[in-house]
Amino acid sequence: MYGTVDVAVVGGGIVGCLVAREIVTRQPSSTVVVLDRDAIGSGATRRSAGVHFPRGATPRVQAMTEYSQRYYRRLRAELPASPIRSLDAYVVSSGATPPAGYLAGAELRRGDAVPGRSVTLPPGATVWRCRGCHHADVPALAQLLARSLRPQVGIGEGLRVTGVEPRSTHVAVRLASGETLTAGRVVLCPGPWLGDPAWRTLVPAVGARVKRVVALHLDRPVSRRHSLVLFDREDAFLLPLPRRAHWLFSYTCPEWDVDPDAPPEGLSAEHRREAETVLNRYLPGAALRSGRVFCDAYSDNGEPQVRTLDDTGRVVFAGAANGSGYRLAPAIARETADLLEVPVGSRSLW
Repeated sequence: MYGTVDVAVVGGGIVGCLVAREIVTRQPSSTVVVLDRDAIGSGATRRSAGVHFPRGATPRVQAMTEYSQRYYRRLRAELPASPIRSLDAYVVSSGATPPAGYLAGAELRRGDAVPGRSVTLPPGATVWRCRGCHHADVPALAQLLARSLRPQVGIGEGLRVTGVEPRSTHVAVRLASGETLTAGRVVLCPGPWLGDPAWRTLVPAVGARVKRVVALHLDRPVSRRHSLVLFDREDAFLLPLPRRAHWLFSYTCPEWDVDPDAPPEGLSAEHRREAETVLNRYLPGAALRSGRVFCDAYSDNGEPQVRTLDDTGRVVFAGAANGSGYRLAPAIARETADLLEVPVGSRSLW
């Protein structure tokens, strides 16, 4: 069907779509195909909260955040239909000094309260206005990107990869449909599917694990006037979703080594208890009755992983973004194209 291509991108989430876009933007003559066992944006991307905020725990993540913020700003200009909206945001922390890790462009300014009374500040808490935040409908954005890339990029949906076999001159990519695709390079963007049999022997070098990601719905009045609230100490946030008529509360769930293919179990009593313990510091008596539960890949150093996986250098891993796949996807795509040595105007990646 696709025969021979320069690059096969395995995984049609937001990272995979932006990797493909970065390659063909740099080198329009490249032949690229995106392969996904389901539909574009149907994996972890479908469950993404889609929040961008200008913060990074390390210098590299800060630089990636700044680049991605600029990229999304340009993308909105290039694709006006992009489902991205700017958000007013406030950071709740403790102490008289601004919380650490925020970019200079965040322009943190001390305030007295979060407007709209969406949260109550406990004793000792401080609030800081934060610029540069936005929210995206990430699965819709991934689908828009895929649509904009056709026909320059092949979009192979419903094509499960069953084997990735690096060879001296190419990579053989075997599909469940019985076909074998020949690629000069392969970029694995598997999200939380680190243990898929097709690349199980390659991925352990990344040193990543899969963690549960939980966000709960708070049924309180919400409108576009409400702001994103970031809880610095707890690594959590409260996101207004007026189109869905509820708030989304995301907290750090400490549940590791999750199987993304296990039957979905939904919210547990423990998830609700953990989330309410955090949120009740700021909204006493808040009741969280429903939500979304999935998982994501986390690295051992808190930074996304972009690296080669084999001796030939033909298989590259891009991911393990620690729950920030959407926020850092443009920078991950740039690093991936750099690693592939994709220059502007070159005729071949082989």
